[in-house]
Amino acid sequence: MTDSRSLAGRLADALATVDGLRPATSIAAEISWLPTDPAGGSVDLTAESVEVRVVALRLPLPPLLSAAEAQVRKVLEGTKWADARIRLVVTDIDGAAFTG
Repeated sequence: MTDSRSLAGRLADALATVDGLRPATSIAAEISWLPTDPAGGSVDLTAESVEVRVVALRLPLPPLLSAAEAQVRKVLEGTKWADARIRLVVTDIDGAAFTG
């Protein structure tokens, strides 16, 4: 059985492997002494849906989001969220994405 907290961390870790995306976090990385959830607040799990907030580091978005969805589906396999609706929310686009 996978608990939602550890699954959120695994989802954030999987998304960090997608070149051009990173999980959106609500806590600055330099505040390492503050205990936070493993996903940094970037993942919400409900019985019907999985919402993941990401920051795009490059463009175009469609291939990045397709890769992210594939990673999320892999992590969800075998969990009670395997059939959940996936919602990927791009919360920000890094300014460097527009210069490349």
